[in-house]
Amino acid sequence: MPEIVELEISDFAENGDGIGRTEGNSEGLAEGLVVFVPNGVPGDRLQVKIIHQKSNLAHGEILKVLRPSSDRVRPSCIVADKCGGCSWQAVSYGRQVRLKHNQVSQALERLGGFEPELIQDTMVLIQAAEQGFGYRNKVSYPLQAGREQVKAGYYQRRSHRLINLNQCPVQDQHFDRFLAEIKQDLQRWSIYEEKTHRGALRHLCLRRGRRTGQVLLTLVTRYWDLVGIEEQAQTWLGYYSNLVGVVLNLNPSRTNVILGKESKCIGGQDFVEEIFLGLKFRLRSETFFQVYTEQAELLVERLIRWLNLQGDELVLDAYGGIGTMTLPLAQRVKRVVAIESQPEAVAQAQLNAELNGITNVECLTGKVEQLLPGINQPVDVIVLDPPRKGCEPEVLAELRRLRPRKLVYVSCNPATLARDLKLLCADQLFQLERWQPFDFFPQTVHVETLVLLSSQAAIA
Repeated sequence: MPEIVELEISDFAENGDGIGRTEGNSEGLAEGLVVFVPNGVPGDRLQVKIIHQKSNLAHGEILKVLRPSSDRVRPSCIVADKCGGCSWQAVSYGRQVRLKHNQVSQALERLGGFEPELIQDTMVLIQAAEQGFGYRNKVSYPLQAGREQVKAGYYQRRSHRLINLNQCPVQDQHFDRFLAEIKQDLQRWSIYEEKTHRGALRHLCLRRGRRTGQVLLTLVTRYWDLVGIEEQAQTWLGYYSNLVGVVLNLNPSRTNVILGKESKCIGGQDFVEEIFLGLKFRLRSETFFQVYTEQAELLVERLIRWLNLQGDELVLDAYGGIGTMTLPLAQRVKRVVAIESQPEAVAQAQLNAELNGITNVECLTGKVEQLLPGINQPVDVIVLDPPRKGCEPEVLAELRRLRPRKLVYVSCNPATLARDLKLLCADQLFQLERWQPFDFFPQTVHVETLVLLSSQAAIA
């Protein structure tokens, strides 16, 4: 028989689970055992069923809320307690943003070694989201064969059990109709089975230009030969007025990576157009672009304001991607050099520059750690937006060598951000000027952070 205990939720874990401890009346369990409880909110008094136990911790699920926390709210999604797409729908939005701000400040103090007074003096309060729901401009739904219909949705937390959805409150609400209807049309083709590695269709992906309303539909498939798929694509394009393209993406590998390396357009165009800070961008299925367009605009606007650009600067945009920060900066400075490791993203950045008549951008293809040593001229500003793992040690060493007057670091991981800032600011080579979290991912634990460092330029 599984153990059933009563406990108080006192804190959150890094993944958003509530944390409680067993009490003296918990039969069969040591007193003070840490229990992780999904959807638990600090201040909750809960009845919890222990579903997995180790010597020093346990995982449980809520059977009953005995006394709700003052920060507990009713989730907007009827399957929020099952679906793994969100972790904080039961948490009031005010508590969410306070937790995210504290998450960054604690990382700067504990991992970065910055003094609390400096953290306090340089901070700007978190930029909360105007919309806590309906913000995601891109979604990818795994598919699964059902008894009567194709299922599409998200996996239940810590499992590969698919929670079938017809709508999702955090995604752009224009996707709901596609989600509910498209999966009905997919029944004529085989659906991929993860265990046997058989079947064709693996994922349904949707992307929308928030400013243009254009929608791109992508089907991830194990093989190309889907009889009648081109005719179906034309039917969709005729039926959905805002659908501008249908794409097949080939992923034959036995992997949990969603997109494969090859794509082909089977109807319309293979991109949506988006307007970002007044600039036109083309976004394809595989293009990395922040899922919260409006918050990303606010971050780039803040970045530009903090830099106080005069128009004669040389800017280096490391990890430049498709030009999301490169192009707005190029409009305000003398020249921008952008570094990006993926050739496809470089090609898109160059195309986006051409679409907007921007000619003062040079795009370099390669890894940042390999190309930075070749920069031997004074750089006024360097912008960093690395992946979650942060910067390679070689990159940090080169940044200290180049020592721009201003260095901007955009991060989606407070821990690696704090680690890298500690190395950059060693010996006071750089100084922490300002930092501000941005909530790009409401209803989840994730947070984006903008940091400005300054120095006296090293290369003369």
